[in-house]
Amino acid sequence: MRKLTAGLFISADGVIADPQDWHFPYFDDAMGEAVNAQLGSADTLLLGRNTYDSFAGAWPGREAAGGPDAGMAKALGDARKVVVSHRELDSDWRNSELLQGDLAKAVEELKREPGATDIAMSGSPSVVRQLLEAGLLDELHLLVHPIAVRKGERLFDDGVTVPLRLISATPFPSGVIHVIYGPAEAPAAAGYDEAKTHLSQGE
Repeated sequence: MRKLTAGLFISADGVIADPQDWHFPYFDDAMGEAVNAQLGSADTLLLGRNTYDSFAGAWPGREAAGGPDAGMAKALGDARKVVVSHRELDSDWRNSELLQGDLAKAVEELKREPGATDIAMSGSPSVVRQLLEAGLLDELHLLVHPIAVRKGERLFDDGVTVPLRLISATPFPSGVIHVIYGPAEAPAAAGYDEAKTHLSQGE
C-alpha cells in the first residue's frame, strides 16, 4: 500500500491560514528541499478543493512563464491530481480528477493503486484532519515557523484526540523546524503521580 503524506506551513501558535501573508520571509533552500521532497517529487497529489483552486489558478501560469519555479510548476502539472470536492472541476489544469465516493473508502482504494512515489497532500487542512482521525495519513509534515500569527484557522480545532508519533525534527537556519509525525496508539493513562517520578530530586 502506498504511503500518504501531508505538508503544511504552520505558525508557532498553530495557525495555518493565509501562509502567503507570513511564511515567505522564512522560505530558504532548506525549506525548498523539504517541500520538493514531500510534494514536488510525488506522481499523485490528493488536494482539498480550496487548495486545488489556488494551485490551479497559479501554477499553470508559472509553468508557462518559464521562471525559476517553472520546474516545480511542471512537476505539479504532470502529477495526477485527485481533488476532494462535491462540485465539478471548472479548471482545465491537466491530469485533474474528482475523488469518487466516500472519502475514507476512496483514499484507501487510492493508496492500494500502483505508483512510483508516495501520494502527497499540500494544505487542505479539513481533509488532513479527517484522514488523521480515520488513521489513513501516514506522515504529517509540519514546517513550524518562528512566528505567532495570533489569528486565523488553526490546524487542530475542537474534535477527537489524535495521538501522534514523532518521526523526525529538523531545524533550519531560518528558525523553521521541519517536524514529521506519524500515527500512534493512544498513550497509557497517567497523572501527576506517574509524572513526578521523572522530576529531578535536587540536593
